Amino acid sequence: MNNKEIELLLKQAIQRNKILHSYMFIGSKLTQKEEISKKFAKEILCLNKENSPCEKCKSCIEIENQNHPDYKQIQLENDESTIKIEQIRKLQEDIIKKPIISEKKIYIIKNSDKMTLGAQNCLLKTLEEPPQNITIILLTENESNILNTIKSRCTKISFTQESKQDMTEEQKNNYRELEKIFGDINKYSILDVINKIDVLYKGEKQINELLEYINIILYNNISKNRLNIKYIEDVENTKQRIQANANYNMCIDNLLLNIFSKNS
Repeated sequence: MNNKEIELLLKQAIQRNKILHSYMFIGSKLTQKEEISKKFAKEILCLNKENSPCEKCKSCIEIENQNHPDYKQIQLENDESTIKIEQIRKLQEDIIKKPIISEKKIYIIKNSDKMTLGAQNCLLKTLEEPPQNITIILLTENESNILNTIKSRCTKISFTQESKQDMTEEQKNNYRELEKIFGDINKYSILDVINKIDVLYKGEKQINELLEYINIILYNNISKNRLNIKYIEDVENTKQRIQANANYNMCIDNLLLNIFSKNS
């Protein structure tokens, strides 16, 4: 996704009170994943709820200056090449404490693909049973270095390099249509969906971004439909089959059948 799409998605999560416990922001050094993760934290913790982030309140200023008590960054220390288990243990000790001045606590793990195996297994314990009032954001350039058990517990958002162009109106409409359909799955039959979902059949070039967006919608609506957990796996399997050069239209057909055929 490009930056505008991601910022819109995260802002909607805040507006709908659907902020998740764990995210994984994936992108190269040239992407703005660090900047957007900090902006997301400011939006969540900003004291001016009508215009967040206002960049003027005490919370926004303290985040910018790296001294907000409920906002922490974990990163490579000094000349170290890895994030050690001791750093994650300190994070865990802090996580169990209540927020000091805010309703939530935000933790950003920069270079999360540099965590040692011990550090990752330590973090996994927190991701399995996260406290209600925290959000952890893992920033990574290379998700293949991260345990699958961690990745499966994070909502993955892939950043493309910043484009000079904003989303076109057509792109906005496509994302709105996906949100409408996958946000209320029980409302639609397989025939309804096939007639409405041209964006998937015609979107082969950006299918990874579209499928990731669908998974975020499904995550955000798990409380409405517990089967969404299974559908998220179906989406991930579809991504793998497409990457393995399976027939594209058949992959989309199978995905939609798995999710919507029960409504026919």
